[in-house]
Amino acid sequence: MEGESVTLNTDVTEIHKHDDILWKYGAEKSLIAKINQETGNSSTYDVPDGRFRDRLKLDDQTGSLTITNITTQHAGLYEVKIAAAKLSSKTFILSVFQRGQCLE
Repeated sequence: MEGESVTLNTDVTEIHKHDDILWKYGAEKSLIAKINQETGNSSTYDVPDGRFRDRLKLDDQTGSLTITNITTQHAGLYEVKIAAAKLSSKTFILSVFQRGQCLE
């Protein structure tokens, strides 16, 4: 629902020293967040149209991504890649509904 927050969970309980996590958005697979545990760096990025400005929160312990104050502009495909002891990935399709809109 518009205006709410949504968290996309990695299902990781703890990031280890040599783990890397990359979050990508959309068909273009634009990088929107990353964690490099070895260097201790985590960052979030906006896309060129500014839709994620000040809305992305990255959990440094689990790598989960929270999008705050969502709008219909945030709907779409999200992918997380986790490079740990083995490489894994997870895909999310986020749908956002306007307030007052109902499903039948």
